[in-house]
Amino acid sequence: MGGRVAGKVALITGAARGQGRADAVRLAQEGADIIAVDIAGQLPGVDYDSPTPEDLAETTALVEKLDRRIVSAQVDVRNLEALTAAVDAGVAELGRLDVIVANAGICIPRAWDQVTPRIYQDTIDTNITGVWNTVMSGAHYLVEAGGGSIILISSAAGLKVQPFMVPYTTSKWAVRGMAKAFAVELSRHGIRVNSVHPTGVNTPMGTGDMQAAIGAAMATDPRLGGMFQNLLPVQSTEPEDVADTVLFLASDESKFITAHEIAPDAGVTEF
Repeated sequence: MGGRVAGKVALITGAARGQGRADAVRLAQEGADIIAVDIAGQLPGVDYDSPTPEDLAETTALVEKLDRRIVSAQVDVRNLEALTAAVDAGVAELGRLDVIVANAGICIPRAWDQVTPRIYQDTIDTNITGVWNTVMSGAHYLVEAGGGSIILISSAAGLKVQPFMVPYTTSKWAVRGMAKAFAVELSRHGIRVNSVHPTGVNTPMGTGDMQAAIGAAMATDPRLGGMFQNLLPVQSTEPEDVADTVLFLASDESKFITAHEIAPDAGVTEF
């Protein structure tokens, strides 16, 4: 086990599987204790499989195998009161909070004229309000600690337009702006705030009917399909690849990096 974040405690949302689980495991490998939050239930309106309590339990087991402490909670990030209670309980048990990783989010691809008001609202509530709730539930602990790192997971869609994802792209640009806004006001407390912008990542977000939904949307205007192409010769990346970026931002190695967009995007935003 390394020690790049030894002695730190990290809050991670969407931690039951996929990117959130990879972040939890990677930080634990480098010495952090974890507060793991996930809805671990039905996600609103998505075409892919939802996470389960068993998924969250598996994340807990993986962190504990690394001899790190972990406190988990089944919470919807749209619920600020419940999220704050879970974070408070985690800090009470683990003693502090140094890192916030706002990872939870949803994606519902549709052609623009197939986006319903419910799809739009569910995406905004989860991907924007949920991220704001996550920061608000824990940032005061970083202020008390005299510093820390807040990492907001955006997307390549937050750096350039991605077709067939109007609500998702809107939300991820908002997350990018939110990171900069928080970075300005929290800087006096020694708190760094950055956004992370991955390309497509091989997670459960690609399960169920997700590929069919993307295909149906792309069929409405096939010429836009090239906008998803990576510059590097890879179809997608792995969650562990993005977790390395999260670890860097959580560690003191990035102590002078704030209000920036960090893009492990395989060059997709260059097209």
